[in-house]
Amino acid sequence: MNRLIKYFRCISYLYVFIGFSFANAGSYEDFFQAVKRDDDAKVSQLIARGFDANTMGPTGAPGLLLAIREPSPKALGVLLKTPGIQAEVRNAKDESALMLAALAGMPDVCTRLIALDADVNKTGWTPLHYAATGGHDAVIRLLLEHYAYIDAESPNQTTPLMMAAMYGSASSVKLLLEAGADATRRNAAGLSALDFAERGARPGAYQAIAKNVQGAAGN
Repeated sequence: MNRLIKYFRCISYLYVFIGFSFANAGSYEDFFQAVKRDDDAKVSQLIARGFDANTMGPTGAPGLLLAIREPSPKALGVLLKTPGIQAEVRNAKDESALMLAALAGMPDVCTRLIALDADVNKTGWTPLHYAATGGHDAVIRLLLEHYAYIDAESPNQTTPLMMAAMYGSASSVKLLLEAGADATRRNAAGLSALDFAERGARPGAYQAIAKNVQGAAGN
């Protein structure tokens, strides 16, 4: 009799475990679909039911990075207000939430991420590189105000100024130069910011950098 009771008890536990697993699997899929659809109500509901908003998704990134990338602004708003949300998290390419927000030109989101302890000066490619690439002056200013290293070097020693020169805007180049960026630096391939501006066919950036280099040489 005791063995029979133990048997039925084990079966009950198994059903509970299976049910819990299926529920979690459903929540997992529902959560990332809701983020992608920008369904803030569904995202809030799943978090309230206990789903961990920091869970890594099928692409190796959490909902926070997905919401920025899509973009899904309403879902992103929910995630940024979620207690315990991890702002300093990376995807498989070592891109952080702050980097993606900087590239997308989201100063308000960047401000909130920094308040949540996102790393302004991560090693390798940095948020400032990404802001410069996008030519987003407001984000560049914000990062510099929070002590972003202006001459940060990527793995191949490329600086934010070089990225701004080739992909950003003349105004972002001027902003970085006025803030003290070193226009004489060269990356691992021996290329300077002037070379980047020339390759990117950015005459405004080229002129600003050339003037800065000439001024530095004359001092």
